[in-house]
Amino acid sequence: RRRVSTRAVDGLVKAMGSDTGISKSEFSRICAQLDAEVAAFRERTVHHTEFPYIFLDATYLKSRIGAHVASQAMIVAIGVWDRRHPRSPGTDVGDSESFEFWTVFRSSLRERGLQGVRLATSAAHAGLNAAGARQFTGAGWQRCHVHFMRNLAGKVPGKQQAAVLAAVTTIFAHTDRDALPAQWDTVADTLEPSYPAVAAMMSEAKTDVPAFAEYPLAHWQKIWSNNPIERLNKETKRRADVVETFPNNQAILRLATSVVIDQHDEWQVCRRPLCVSPKRMPGWPIPARTGRTNSPR
Repeated sequence: RRRVSTRAVDGLVKAMGSDTGISKSEFSRICAQLDAEVAAFRERTVHHTEFPYIFLDATYLKSRIGAHVASQAMIVAIGVWDRRHPRSPGTDVGDSESFEFWTVFRSSLRERGLQGVRLATSAAHAGLNAAGARQFTGAGWQRCHVHFMRNLAGKVPGKQQAAVLAAVTTIFAHTDRDALPAQWDTVADTLEPSYPAVAAMMSEAKTDVPAFAEYPLAHWQKIWSNNPIERLNKETKRRADVVETFPNNQAILRLATSVVIDQHDEWQVCRRPLCVSPKRMPGWPIPARTGRTNSPR
């Protein structure tokens, strides 16, 4: 593993047959061109359509801050617009997933025209959820059920984890939205004598994790977790592992946003999390919310 330095790029260019390699000025010119493309992608307007579903998450990468190396939060938003194509409305880098950072990021999305959000899916980060309550007023919040299950497993001894998680998984096998809350209570009550911490977590998350049930059945498996961003984060991490430590936050933004741009282009022609035949999407377009609003904690 090596940092992506001028020397590394110079060696690659020479290996491809160029005797002169690449100069520092040429390397800087290429980076400047990439920065311009990244900036154009991050600052483009998105007011031409609505994004009823939006997914939010962060992954941490190492960056040199002055004389120190620190983990920096690379955050990504993915939205599904009214033609069922996923797109990435924005990316950013900050010191942590604080309320202030998420507030600025979500405000920038709104300023660029993000509208029509009816459900935001994310993990249970306090800063993210508090910012969401202000920026996406009236939208529901879906707590990623994959993250929830991981948190739940941490409350159970290793040998009992499989049985406990299997019991909780039965909740997500339901297709009747009216029966789902009853199954949630049944599982929580069954587990409480042996695993009170699990029952307490389930009680706290009773409105957040099953929030998907208020939306069309055909969408449930697509919106109840952050899987679309998880795959994107893994690809970003794979590329970042080659670099190990970035020289600054701009370098993180350059690489990670380039990965997002590549995935963004691919989504338009192939893997689309919510792009299926309209005949199989009876709930599209998504009706306006008329019931309970899940305000993020």
